[in-house]
Amino acid sequence: MDTLRHGGDLRRLAHEAGVPPGRLIDFSANINPLGPPEWLRSCVSAALDQIVHYPDPVCRELAAAIARFHGVEASRVVCGNGSSELLPHLLRVAGARGAVLVTPGYAEYERSARAAGLDVTTFPLQPDDGFTLDVEALEAGLLTDDLVIIGQPNNPTGQVTDPAEIRRMARRRPGCTFVIDEAFADFAPQVESLAYDPPDNVVVLRSMTKFFAIPGLRLGYALARPGLAHSLREALPPWTVNTLAQAVGTRALAADMDGYRADTLRLVDQQRDALAGQLQELGGLTVFPSAANFLLLRIDRPGLDAPGLAERLLKRRIAVRVCDNYRGLDRHYLRVAVRTEEENGRLLRALHTAMGEGRRKPVRPPVRRPALMFQGTGSGAGKSVLTAALCRILLQDGHDVAPFKAQNMSLNSFVTRDGGEMGRAQVVQAQACRLDPDVRMNPVLLKPSSDTGSQVIVMGQPVGTMKVDRYIEYKEKARRAALDAYDDLAASHQVMVLEGAGSPAEVNLKRHDMVNMQMARHADAKVLLVGDIDRGGVFASFIGTMELLTQPERRLLRGFVVNRFRGDASLLQEAHDYMELATHRPVLGVVPYLRHLGLPEEDSVALRRGELDAPVTAEQVVDIAVVDLPHLSNFTDFDPLGIEPDVRVRYVRNAKGLGTPDALILPGSKNVVADMDFLRDRGWPEAIARVAASGTEVVGICAGLQLLGRRIADPHGIESEGAEIDGLGLLPIVTELAPAKTLRRQRATHLPSGLPLQGYEIHHGLSTPGGSTAVVHDQDGQPVGFGLGEDPLWGTYLHGLFDADPFRRWFVDRQRVRKGLPPLGEVQAVYDIEPALDRLADVVRASLDMDAIYRMLRL
Repeated sequence: MDTLRHGGDLRRLAHEAGVPPGRLIDFSANINPLGPPEWLRSCVSAALDQIVHYPDPVCRELAAAIARFHGVEASRVVCGNGSSELLPHLLRVAGARGAVLVTPGYAEYERSARAAGLDVTTFPLQPDDGFTLDVEALEAGLLTDDLVIIGQPNNPTGQVTDPAEIRRMARRRPGCTFVIDEAFADFAPQVESLAYDPPDNVVVLRSMTKFFAIPGLRLGYALARPGLAHSLREALPPWTVNTLAQAVGTRALAADMDGYRADTLRLVDQQRDALAGQLQELGGLTVFPSAANFLLLRIDRPGLDAPGLAERLLKRRIAVRVCDNYRGLDRHYLRVAVRTEEENGRLLRALHTAMGEGRRKPVRPPVRRPALMFQGTGSGAGKSVLTAALCRILLQDGHDVAPFKAQNMSLNSFVTRDGGEMGRAQVVQAQACRLDPDVRMNPVLLKPSSDTGSQVIVMGQPVGTMKVDRYIEYKEKARRAALDAYDDLAASHQVMVLEGAGSPAEVNLKRHDMVNMQMARHADAKVLLVGDIDRGGVFASFIGTMELLTQPERRLLRGFVVNRFRGDASLLQEAHDYMELATHRPVLGVVPYLRHLGLPEEDSVALRRGELDAPVTAEQVVDIAVVDLPHLSNFTDFDPLGIEPDVRVRYVRNAKGLGTPDALILPGSKNVVADMDFLRDRGWPEAIARVAASGTEVVGICAGLQLLGRRIADPHGIESEGAEIDGLGLLPIVTELAPAKTLRRQRATHLPSGLPLQGYEIHHGLSTPGGSTAVVHDQDGQPVGFGLGEDPLWGTYLHGLFDADPFRRWFVDRQRVRKGLPPLGEVQAVYDIEPALDRLADVVRASLDMDAIYRMLRL
């Protein structure tokens, strides 16, 4: 392998490795491992309108921003297409006769000095001294009119020199010019820049390319005394800095970049120290201390040199910088950039393999299962259903697969066998995998109780009701719990299918993200972005989402899925071709619009859009109305009723539209106090009393049972600020909301029918029966439902009571008899989502490029 003069020649390195450039991890160029700031794409996009004009030849706006940033006059600022472009022109106009180069140092120093006709002498640094610069010894050898170039930090050693010593030397040698190359100084903020209080014979070169991760744009500048700056400006070719680079540079120096700077320095400091220690532990290497975002290594193992090791690493798709073209270094030196923890781990493992045995401590990769993640262009794009579909497809193909969603916001929840609460969507996904629901699959569940607050469930147990600001403070604990849950669950299964939430491109939420790209990065998941074409604008949503993702996030996104399409998918081919051209990512499938899947919905969004409304048929002689409460929870309790051929289930929010149904159900609620106020404000008490008096069977489930009672008290402020309110007064029960939450799976008996029930309890309420009688007993004989003797007015705390096929038919037949219709007697429909999951898997398998997905997952 030929020695490269510079790092970062990715195309050449990729050609030598025989892979596309995007498949290499580039440790040869020292670029910010965070990638560009999030605003980069929007900034470039906005500046595109100006590319029809020539750029500002003297970069007025950018120069002014640089001057403000450093607190100097704009006349001292000269902008260039990278600091390397400025260097040779500076050496020509500086008026020096000789150049003194501190070595090892950037190879362009010597090349530029010789091109400028300067006599070159070197001042070598010694590895035994850690490559530290002896300023007094350097000064002692200087001649009048010498130009001295010092890297601060030095490239490739990462060493820094006390800036106070450099200033003193410069003032003692006024006839010399000192060029201080601060290309990597942003990574070493503990060292004061020579841009502050510089002697007139000091020129500072700065690069924005490395810190802001824009080597493809290139941008740098010089700070010099006004006369020299003017001469340098005149020596440059016209329009040297393009319009896009000027716009990005100006934006990068804005005050709100402090967060990006702090995040970068935190990451680089942590990873540099960790990487240095781990490299040293490999054995056979000397790791030199560095203040920058790179490390200089010396290979001490006999029979191995840097070019040979670099060639071995390149075969493992890792590029490093061989340093034998740095004066003073030989074939045993190489330089590696500091990158992310995951990438650094891959370097360490590749080095261990490439260097052979002899390490002192094993380097074990973290356990990372193959993982696929569905994220969406927005809420309701169909992520949950597609996650369930992929789980079932992978299961059908013989894989041990598990679902995961770090954080879910839903009022549809479920209780696991061990008494933990989790979202129903992940329960369905667990069923698709034929696994018992496990709170690790949904470690954080938010149950909205108001417009600004939610009950927070972590690992199946409530930790409090929080408004947004308090939850943001708590979120780091929630995030840690989610990551631990994922790692524990993934260790037990072969493949993971993850679901995101909302959109990964919500700019106001990304900083606190724990469910989309941050989770994908932790799981090393391949992300597919799902868009709902039925809403319109799906391709614009795809591209818009991509534009708002950072570069590391974009690398995780592997393709797009068009969901809910009505028509011939071949008509979309032109759009698919455009998407691949615009984003370099394929559309991996078009899933048709699927109505009435027979699967529980994640939340009430689909219900309120009318997507769950089934066609009314003549057979539907039993009319069951469900009150659509504002805080309606667990509305999937009524899915089984919807499969009965003689039943029509309708959700009613306006009391005027109630009519006289055969049965009226008050469902669960996450805020029973607020929903009682809603009922009273909208005239529901009178409407419910009217239909109850007319013979309609009225049933309350969980909060619905509480609403039927006389009083509801919330002395502990669980769902209100200590309210105590009247209920509908149709049952004599009294309820008090308690701090402890009841989470329990139940086997029960419906006493009037004598039929068994199975379900679960999720409530804070403790109800005393008053003059009511028990209508549902749990397995211990304790009442979990109350009524009024033979009256068709009752309620229960048991969610899922209609899942039992015999009881559901009994309940429907009772309505038929009241209408004067004969009971059907036998079970008419079996509530089982297994066939629905298989049907869903068949459709999705036929709609997606499963071969590509399997290649992506390496399965």
